[in-house]
Amino acid sequence: MAIGYIILQARTAQDALPLSDVKIRILDQLGNLVYELTTDESGETAKVPLETISRDFSQNPYYTETPYISYFVTAQKSGFQTLSVSDIPIYEGETAILPLALLPMEDMQRTPSVTEIYIGKPAVAMAAPRSQEGPSGSTYVLRQVVIPNPITVHLGSPSSSAANVSVSFSDYIKNAASSEIYPTWPDAALRANIYAIITFALNRVYTEWYRSKGYSFDITNSTAYDQYFVQGRPIYESISRIVDEIFNEYVRRKGQNNPYFTSFCNGTTATCQGLSQWGTVTLANQGKTPLQILRSYYPNDIEIAETNIITGVLSSYPGTALKSGSRGLDIQTIQTYLNRIRKNYPAIPAITDESGYFGNTTTAAVKKFQSIFNLTSDGIVGKSTWYKISSIYAAVTKLAELNGEGDTLGIGTVPPGSVLRQGSRGQDVITLQYLLNVISEYYPGIPSLAQDGIFGSGTTQAVMAFQQMMRLNADGIVGVQTWKKLYDVYLGIDQNVPVPKPEPGTIQYIVQPGDTLWDIARRYGTTVDAIKNLNGLKSDRINIGQVLNIPVSQTESYIEYTVLPGDTLWAIAGKYNTTVAAIQNLNHLTGTLINIGQILRIPKS
Repeated sequence: MAIGYIILQARTAQDALPLSDVKIRILDQLGNLVYELTTDESGETAKVPLETISRDFSQNPYYTETPYISYFVTAQKSGFQTLSVSDIPIYEGETAILPLALLPMEDMQRTPSVTEIYIGKPAVAMAAPRSQEGPSGSTYVLRQVVIPNPITVHLGSPSSSAANVSVSFSDYIKNAASSEIYPTWPDAALRANIYAIITFALNRVYTEWYRSKGYSFDITNSTAYDQYFVQGRPIYESISRIVDEIFNEYVRRKGQNNPYFTSFCNGTTATCQGLSQWGTVTLANQGKTPLQILRSYYPNDIEIAETNIITGVLSSYPGTALKSGSRGLDIQTIQTYLNRIRKNYPAIPAITDESGYFGNTTTAAVKKFQSIFNLTSDGIVGKSTWYKISSIYAAVTKLAELNGEGDTLGIGTVPPGSVLRQGSRGQDVITLQYLLNVISEYYPGIPSLAQDGIFGSGTTQAVMAFQQMMRLNADGIVGVQTWKKLYDVYLGIDQNVPVPKPEPGTIQYIVQPGDTLWDIARRYGTTVDAIKNLNGLKSDRINIGQVLNIPVSQTESYIEYTVLPGDTLWAIAGKYNTTVAAIQNLNHLTGTLINIGQILRIPKS
């Protein structure tokens, strides 16, 4: 009997928090227990073997039976809803990495509900016809080819009422490729298909194919219109490795910048004018390169191009890999990010190298990070590792900011009594937006939004997504039922999610442009030496985005700030990690007008 493998990873809040002690059961097709596993401090299980059938069947276009064996997984943890994932394909020699995004139980919920996910066969094994439509001629919208990070996927046909989910672009490509084709195919065939999948998605973004029609998403998961995507499915290591290398590369015609419309179909039960997925296997077995395979289906003048414009990242990849012995500000950035991520992922060793020097402890931290997040564990920070570190850092710091902001806003246990709708303004709208932003960290179908106190179209979309997910009347109006459900979900998160807390007597501060240790110390009524000692700093140098623990007095809940020329409440709130509403409440302000020289009390967040 052939053998495949599976690793299970339980994490939440967009991977910002690993979930340890999750009880996992793996069952075979007859319901027999195969394994009982428990996740470690990184939310991961050991890699375990599972019986399957020969990979040769998944490489044969004429084989009509299922070329793999399926398994079932259930995941349970106290304080979280139960997750059940069925029909998980296991292929010989391939490792399936199954994400387990557990949802927190709601406030006062006694028994966990069960969320069910069905995986099933990939699109290449489906008989349904494909009729992908793309732009004709050279009608394009955007000026540059941009990697959308995240990309928003509609889980149904374009006009359906299905939910949207937003995921990172590389995770989307890994999911789509794992959902479209077999991971056992030759490397050249996998790469050709992944290039087509990347380019198809970038073409949808570049032409604003759906957004120009008034839709609030970039692409659908309908094979009739776009390409397959199954939320919560396993990703296969062979596909993940390739995507990490080429996620920002795409197909274009020479002399043009725009991504070519790379339509495709399986080439057996469905035929089309674009790429034949099964045909790529034949050509790869003939020794063709990925580009040669692509030129067999698309114009002969196509080429592989690269874009380094990626939205939603804190800092762009420096262009060359960082490794042992390297020095510079980019090394300092990576060290800062990893030391902060380590607070949520304690299995990552502490970095004690000189700031800006890629020494042994930096290498060890990079290797462990790569191992946790399914990257090649070589200790070298290439583009895939750089962007993954950046995205995880952004996730953990955002979560920390949201947790601190909840204390500042004074969110209680009783919802406001107001009825809010598009056009509403004020403190209750800020509370609503804050609740939605927290919940969106755990429910990917709910978009995050600006917390500006104005109930605009973005807030309406987020409210409707929440109502739809919670099976409420999705009218975009926040009345008694919606307020109650928002609080039930929010308080459930607060009670059940193990969020790392600042040390007693400290707050966390994210370094802003122009900050110095002296400024921060004066701001919080402490000393430079106290901040350095608490954070293990050997010099006065700090970096934008760095998270510092700041010692604060326990007797006062605020600091005093003198308004300077050019100051606004929005700018002051951003600088001190608080909100306009919190400053207004503490100073009894009814508007946003402030005067030069005015002394404001700023809450310690």
